[in-house]
Order: sequence, then structure tokens, then C-alpha cells
Amino acid sequence: MVVREQRIRTQRDLVDRLKAAGFVCTQATVSRDITEMGLKKLPEGVYVLAEDLHLQRMIAELVTEVVHTNNLVLIKASPGTAQGVAAAMDAADIEGILGSIAGDDTILVITIDEDAAKRIQDQVNKFRGA
Repeated sequence: MVVREQRIRTQRDLVDRLKAAGFVCTQATVSRDITEMGLKKLPEGVYVLAEDLHLQRMIAELVTEVVHTNNLVLIKASPGTAQGVAAAMDAADIEGILGSIAGDDTILVITIDEDAAKRIQDQVNKFRGA
């Protein structure tokens, strides 16, 4: 989904990204869709899905680093918080994730391929404000 994968700041930006992805839309329809979908705007000015708000808050407050290699994503978190962050990621049902393993301060996310791993890394960084 465009909102999950990219930093969308304005309705015009969303219209442009949707058109680039092959969708036919106008700013008026996007404005209504934003309300219907329950999109929220973060303090940084970026739109997120309502169901991602809990995950975004956890990542912003607890995640310190994220890297990927091949189809693996390694997420470092504050001590004692990795399992909670992993549970929030599982609840968000993010496309491309096969599963995750969480320890005390580290989460290993296994994705379907390297492209998915890169998208997950980018999304975590978006939520971190990085």
C-alpha cells in the first residue's frame, strides 16, 4: 500500500503516487477516501493507516536501529522491549513478512524476499522518523 511504503505528506502527494501506481483518482476522491480509511497524520506530517498507529508509536519510542540483508531484517530495540515491538508488527499484518523471532532487545524478521526486507526496513525507518 502506498501509505505504508512511502512518506505521504499531502493529499496532492497521495494523488500523484496513486496515479503513478496506475490508479485513477482526484484530490476530491482521495480526500473522502482518507476519511473512510481512517488515515491519520502523524506529528511529523506523514499519513499512516489507523491500525499502524500503535506500531508507529512503539517503533518511534523503542526501536534504535534497523538493517536488512537478503530477506532478513534485524531490528534493535531498547532492552526488554523487543517482544512487544514484534507483537505489534505481527498485529499490523505487514505484507511480505513470513515471521519474526524476538529476544530481549533484538527482533529478526524473515521476509519473502529481499525487496520485502527493504520495504520493511524503509517502513520501520519511516515510523522512527529517520
